[in-house]
Amino acid sequence: MGDADQFERLRLIRSPNIGPVTYRQLIERFGTAAAALEALPDLVIRGGGNKSVLADARLIDQEIAATRALGARYMFLDDPEYPELLTHLDNAPPAIIFKGNAELLSRNPVAIVGARNASAGACRFARTLAYDLGESSFAVVSGLARGIDTAAHVGSINSGTVAVIAGGINVAYPPENRELQDAIAERGLLIAEMPPGIEPRARHFPYRNRIIAGLSLGTVVIEAAPKSGSLITARLAAEAGREVMAIPGSPLDPRSHGCNQLIREGATLVQNAAEIAELLRPMDERVTRRAARAAPAIAGVDDGGEVDRRAVLDLMGMTYVSVDELVRQSGASQSVTQMVLLELELAGKLERGAGGKVRLTA
Repeated sequence: MGDADQFERLRLIRSPNIGPVTYRQLIERFGTAAAALEALPDLVIRGGGNKSVLADARLIDQEIAATRALGARYMFLDDPEYPELLTHLDNAPPAIIFKGNAELLSRNPVAIVGARNASAGACRFARTLAYDLGESSFAVVSGLARGIDTAAHVGSINSGTVAVIAGGINVAYPPENRELQDAIAERGLLIAEMPPGIEPRARHFPYRNRIIAGLSLGTVVIEAAPKSGSLITARLAAEAGREVMAIPGSPLDPRSHGCNQLIREGATLVQNAAEIAELLRPMDERVTRRAARAAPAIAGVDDGGEVDRRAVLDLMGMTYVSVDELVRQSGASQSVTQMVLLELELAGKLERGAGGKVRLTA
């Protein structure tokens, strides 16, 4: 990929109201990021917006320079080295920044996540489990948080560990993991979706969690409270068709309630690396044979007449509705409906929810 193409893709990704689904649809429709950038003003106006605000070109140049200065690189969604498992997500990040050995992503990745305030016994178990998985040729993926994540990375640092962080690739969080983060960048693989220098915020962690789940054949949860980030990662893994595994714990310990809940809801109870390997070897074959899912195609089609467009718009409201339902009730084609939704999103008037549902913003 040339420097100009990289710049244009990154500028499109960093522009307001362009999320992963929107990015895919724009590239599908216009072929290149340059053509999509040129078309944005008209699309925003058609969606009811007043102007198109592109990412500042100077900031994009600064980001690229900062990334290179850190010894990191970009992977874009259609790059050959972009993780195949991650492409299966409908909302796969259009670009990730990485530092280290990207070949680890082809080594049967398995996620280990759990409580930040984990017990000493759980941390010891996570460290041993990660070591054993590494010895069995698995790459261990986690989020570099306190507790279980840290233990998993320490246990697999010599065999191959992958850390996905919520902030910029040069920002250590928590601060006490700075040395571990640097070691992973040198001996394993460090991945960030945010630009360099971005401090992690609460809203960034669910995005990080989807990458952890998307990179991995399966996710193992060790100690997790109900409604914790670890359970979010497990749910995302299940939605992606990956294996969800949990380590059971004492019902007297609140930190085990999340894992026990997962098992009750259908997650597989596992107790050691051999059981995980037995589950994930067949999963590897199933997942790698499956074709990557793409965002709904809207390229090479007519944008639709005003009657069809108005029919879609009239059905939109503040309540989430599926795209298929909009197509059915409006009588408009799938491509026309997707085009209307794309224009609304670019104008800042559409919000995408779970399961591909959409609604108008306030």
